[in-house]
Amino acid sequence: LTGNEPLTILPLTSELEEAAVKAHYKVCDRLKLEKKQRRMCRRDPGVAETLMEAISMSALECQYQFRFERWNCTLEGRYRASLLKRGFKETAFLYAISSAGLTHAMAKACSAGRMERCTCDEAPDLENREAWQWGGCGDNLKYSNKFVKEFLGRKPNKDLRARVDFHNNLVGMKVIKAGVETTCKCHGVSGSCTVRTCWRQLSPFHEIGKQLKQKYETSLKVGSTTNEATGEGDISPPKKSVPGHSDQIPRTTDLVYIDDSPSFCLMSRYSPGTSGRKCYKDKNCDSICCGRGHNTQSRVVTRPCQCQVRWCCYVECKQCTQREEVYTCKD
Repeated sequence: LTGNEPLTILPLTSELEEAAVKAHYKVCDRLKLEKKQRRMCRRDPGVAETLMEAISMSALECQYQFRFERWNCTLEGRYRASLLKRGFKETAFLYAISSAGLTHAMAKACSAGRMERCTCDEAPDLENREAWQWGGCGDNLKYSNKFVKEFLGRKPNKDLRARVDFHNNLVGMKVIKAGVETTCKCHGVSGSCTVRTCWRQLSPFHEIGKQLKQKYETSLKVGSTTNEATGEGDISPPKKSVPGHSDQIPRTTDLVYIDDSPSFCLMSRYSPGTSGRKCYKDKNCDSICCGRGHNTQSRVVTRPCQCQVRWCCYVECKQCTQREEVYTCKD
């Protein structure tokens, strides 16, 4: 640091970099990606971290959105693998929330400076209008969309299941794109908006999950048709009418599925069932417990209460004890 130290510290930097690269490669290998995906993961150190973040974020959001349902997005072990082999509406949601999670995480990673191949969103080619200008650091959806489309692969031609999965992946990406907002910050004397700097920002991922859950509720069952001119397969509309859908032709923003879902009431390859699941009386016990009834258990709990903020920097609470009832589904 004084300029007199020996330069033997220099190789240490390269050793650290080499160790970081090896660690990065290990994460890519542990994710069990396809050959092309592994190559994309390895070419930028920020990708592995972003993939891990996207997987975690998508799984947590799925569990939150389905917390009151029979299928509560249980993804441990064989359940996830079995679900992904079938074309249920739950599978459609998983594909959509996963592609949305990766698109969201990648765009945020670019603007946060965690990627080598992308930075902030490039400002649109617009003239300054009414004393506002493009600036800040927008979430880079352009790069994110390009990366995710390449990462997930091209549209398949004939296999219906592959086309349905591809369609649902695009639905997740489209919900992200539709949620882009322009955020502005004011500059001027005393906070006046004589000049505003604006940039584009993605919606919170919780809002994306909420929209995809709504699409799950109105998802459409589809079949397959073949285009006689090109010989390529296409997704056909459902054969039976579905309440709430006047036009039965699936739109590019609809989630679609091909297999009817199991009940998820009993343990199977797709879920652990609902035996012992906590439910809420007069809200979802009848549905979750599948008519088997529920057990009621009374317990005493102690929680913080009557909390007050004390000057300057802490919260003071009392401890209140109360009795509450817990409802769980019978076997």
